[in-house]
Amino acid sequence: MHEESYVSTQVIGKANLFKKAKLILSRLDIELTERCNNNCIHCCINLPLDDTDAKKRELSTEEIKKILKEAVSLSCLTVRFTGGEPLLREDFEELYLFARKQGLKVLLFTNATLITPHLVELFSKIPPLEKIEITVYGMKKSSYEAVTRVDGSFEAAWRGISMLLDYKIPFVVKSALLPPNKDEIDDFEEWAKSIPWMDKPPSYSMFFDLRCRRDSQKNKSIKRLRITPEEGLKILTRRKDKYIKEMKEFCSKFMRPSEDKLFSCGSGHGGCVDAYGKFQPCMMLRHPECVYDLKNGSLKDALENFFPKMREIKAINPDYLSRCARCFLKGLCEQCPAKSWMEYGTLDTPVEYLCRVAHEQARFLGLIGKTEKSWEVSGWKDRINEFVKGNR
Repeated sequence: MHEESYVSTQVIGKANLFKKAKLILSRLDIELTERCNNNCIHCCINLPLDDTDAKKRELSTEEIKKILKEAVSLSCLTVRFTGGEPLLREDFEELYLFARKQGLKVLLFTNATLITPHLVELFSKIPPLEKIEITVYGMKKSSYEAVTRVDGSFEAAWRGISMLLDYKIPFVVKSALLPPNKDEIDDFEEWAKSIPWMDKPPSYSMFFDLRCRRDSQKNKSIKRLRITPEEGLKILTRRKDKYIKEMKEFCSKFMRPSEDKLFSCGSGHGGCVDAYGKFQPCMMLRHPECVYDLKNGSLKDALENFFPKMREIKAINPDYLSRCARCFLKGLCEQCPAKSWMEYGTLDTPVEYLCRVAHEQARFLGLIGKTEKSWEVSGWKDRINEFVKGNR
């Protein structure tokens, strides 16, 4: 009797697992809410905990489930739940379980203050399969709560962190470098080493984004919190050899002028669903011309039709064309349509602060001279080659 083989063994590195199906969406970000139980001095997104209007406008449980199901149909592998504070959603557990039952890995961004014994038991029994990411705002009550502006938030955060440690739920920590905590970096990093899942030093926010919706006067105070390019360079180069090694690898792969092409990043190949059902090409870009309404469409239509057209938008601002379009520090500089939108309400206005930050790093790396501007350099390829092959 002929035996038919139903199973074949393949080497995973040589298998074309997606040969017949195009991987449209590998990961999706969902802002479950913009509301937060903290009121951080630097935050570019948060709304008050008790903002009833925002809560009423948020996507329903079923609407989010529908989005998750479609994401899975598009080969999505991971969903990132963020906010605001995502644990504020009363249906968080239901959404988490639904995502996991769909086969999705869940990456949770949280301040840890709302972690409960019930949640850690849930994460223990049904792991998220991605490390939870926690932002820590200070190593002392005084510094932490000077940032969050909420009494009791320090104790709540450390209580949540302790529970995750006790239950051995994998997580990593990061921070925002701000006046109340800037002298605690060494203490923070020493403590971070004790976390079993920290395989590299924590990252820091320090060149802070402005309000994504351009809807308040908070931008003025956020700008005052930004460190100078010189201070930023000192932080970035604290581990000088590691920094230079990473920059050599980065420069050899990514650094080049963008010409008049605005979207030279991965924006629009994936995306972020905001709390109200708008699908953005990235977390920070909320320009009306770049946002797709999922209540009147689908992820698939946005990814196949709307975002590709958006990515064809060209720069027309003369300042951008004479500077950014000719600058080979693209990537080292964080200039992008989202940053222009937050700063100026346009897609192609150069952000002077980001330009200064990039030039400070480029001078340290020897890519430009002390008085040079990067867009004035004609032999930029040779400079990159010299830097990458050099012994510095």
